[in-house]
Amino acid sequence: MKSIKLFFLGFAATILTTSFMATSLFAKDNNKTNNETRLESLAKFSKALGIIEQYYVDDLTINEIVKKSIEGLLTNLDAHSAYLDEKSFKDLKVQTEGEFGGLGITIGMKDGAVTIIAPIEDTPADKAGLKSGDIILKIDDKSTIGMTLDDAVSLMRGEPKTKTTITVVRKGENRPLTFDIIRDIIKVDSVYSRTIVGEDILYIRVTNFDKNVAEKTEEAFKKHKDIKGIILDIRNNPGGLLGQAVELTDLFVDEGVIVSQKGRDPKDDQEYKAKKGVISDASMVVLVNGGSASASEIVSGALQDLKRAIVIGENTFGKGSVQQIIPISDTEAIRMTIARYYLPSGRTIQALGVTPDITVYSGEVPHNENEFSVKEVDLKKHLEGELVKVANNETVKVQTNTNATQQSVKKETISQEDLFKDLQLKSAVDIIKVLNITAKQQKE
Repeated sequence: MKSIKLFFLGFAATILTTSFMATSLFAKDNNKTNNETRLESLAKFSKALGIIEQYYVDDLTINEIVKKSIEGLLTNLDAHSAYLDEKSFKDLKVQTEGEFGGLGITIGMKDGAVTIIAPIEDTPADKAGLKSGDIILKIDDKSTIGMTLDDAVSLMRGEPKTKTTITVVRKGENRPLTFDIIRDIIKVDSVYSRTIVGEDILYIRVTNFDKNVAEKTEEAFKKHKDIKGIILDIRNNPGGLLGQAVELTDLFVDEGVIVSQKGRDPKDDQEYKAKKGVISDASMVVLVNGGSASASEIVSGALQDLKRAIVIGENTFGKGSVQQIIPISDTEAIRMTIARYYLPSGRTIQALGVTPDITVYSGEVPHNENEFSVKEVDLKKHLEGELVKVANNETVKVQTNTNATQQSVKKETISQEDLFKDLQLKSAVDIIKVLNITAKQQKE
């Protein structure tokens, strides 16, 4: 009962304070009306709490009732605002550190349904075959209808090596798909880089925006200073820290506004400007798809608006709002939408996403060669001398490579065979080659 008395004492104090404010502003009719409305609303809320506490079928403490009311309030604000209890608050802190437990999947609410924004690369969810855009119907035997995002996350997380069953609806499939997935500790390598075999092109893959993205990307540049092209792959990247999105973009541009943030109060509006420009002269392509969300959209949209990169792939997710974590106790917090962000041109991506400059759908490169075609090598008495020289040189090279060296090279490079398995990536390489040829011709 002590907590109940304290609660209503606090409420009474709020009413007294508000009443005093209303009295002091009595001469201003509008303010008076607003304060009266505020008092009436607070009284209605207090009455509802009291009725629930007294008559609800289950015995709920006032703490439970207030917690549920906060949860309901935030859930009804928008799809991204939420109440974070002690466990959820702790999980969020762990996730931004780059390591957490679960399936390796990022979800969001789309038309009231729990939807996969993107599976994190090389995690149990990714290996099982879950895809961006899948709508989650059931987690184990529990329906997701009416379920909050935090509830869904809590169900999917668990002890490593335990199994969970995810049932999804996928576009193009006639019936729901079921996936049995073994949970694991998710260690996210947020950035890794490779070079394209035979090309001076650096491929940088950013899987999510944790606290290490800008630093790791800059390290990749230092290892490859003489590159003539950059491919930034942020496909299926669900976002993360806004500051890291700004810092990453800042590596590629010398000047200009990267993103602006506008909230309810103009005093809180903010612009993030470029000031670093570590590498701003190499040709650049950004790869995106429907799983590229939030921070990924800031990066791709800003580089597109600033004419720094060509964006290739598919339309992005369309999350253009900023959430802030505001503690309400030592162990609890609320995640609340406080602003919308806008790209350098002033456009918003909320519900629209970033439209690529060149649309390329995912899949393999069609390269079926006509088996009935006749080429020079098929003709009798063709000049074989040069072929013998080439063959001999290649034989020597192969013989000098050990298996260990070949494996090491494979981890650090992307082969032509790899490119033919990824149409979007192959298109990115081709476009950079065209940009470099064009730039060379202009100089000449």
